[in-house]
Amino acid sequence: MRIEAIEAIPVRIPLKPERRMISALGRHEVSDFVLVRLHTTNGVEGVGEATVTPRWSGETVWSARAAIERLFAPVLSGVEVGDIETVTQRMEAVAIHNWFAKAAIEMACWDALGRAARRPVYELLGGACRPLTIRNRFSLGAYEPKVASQRAASLVAAGFDTIKVKVGTDPDHDVARVRAVRAAIGDATCLTIDANGGWNESQAADCLERLADCRIELVEQPLPRGNYTGLRRLRET
Repeated sequence: MRIEAIEAIPVRIPLKPERRMISALGRHEVSDFVLVRLHTTNGVEGVGEATVTPRWSGETVWSARAAIERLFAPVLSGVEVGDIETVTQRMEAVAIHNWFAKAAIEMACWDALGRAARRPVYELLGGACRPLTIRNRFSLGAYEPKVASQRAASLVAAGFDTIKVKVGTDPDHDVARVRAVRAAIGDATCLTIDANGGWNESQAADCLERLADCRIELVEQPLPRGNYTGLRRLRET
């Protein structure tokens, strides 16, 4: 089963008001994706997806589409779908980075392989190695504390067992927001926070100290991208 053609399909999804995101990266009111449809010589199709946000992934819908259709599709024509190593090598040979576009193509390859074999992809990857419980998580934007707490409580009532709160804006507002959410969701629900690189070292250290009693399970991107030394110092405090 060989790759015959690859399509890249841009998709834009407007978010409902209650799903719009506010974070250190700004406001997020629409979600842009590129869907990949991979056609094979035996008629099986595989589907992949790239989530593209320039300030996050460095890719746009149009750059990902161009990379897929103009760079990757030509060099992958005729390659065995199951030869993932060759698929990866050929993409790397014509373009560095473009991680999400490349991942969407690999995802489509695995999807096609699973469909052809009539097996779930995890079995093709070696099978389950342990029982797995998947948490049902929802990300809350950097809303005002009252709004954040109300939405968090309704999400927990709907069945979500982990709430992630966006921080990295004004430190005092961040602390108030996280405390309000913890009070609303109770002790049994997992709580994580994500600063999207919006804090500096002193702000991060101060906020985490003030939130120490909130039992935060995970702190995501407290400092700007690439500040590994700062992350080490923050962990040591």
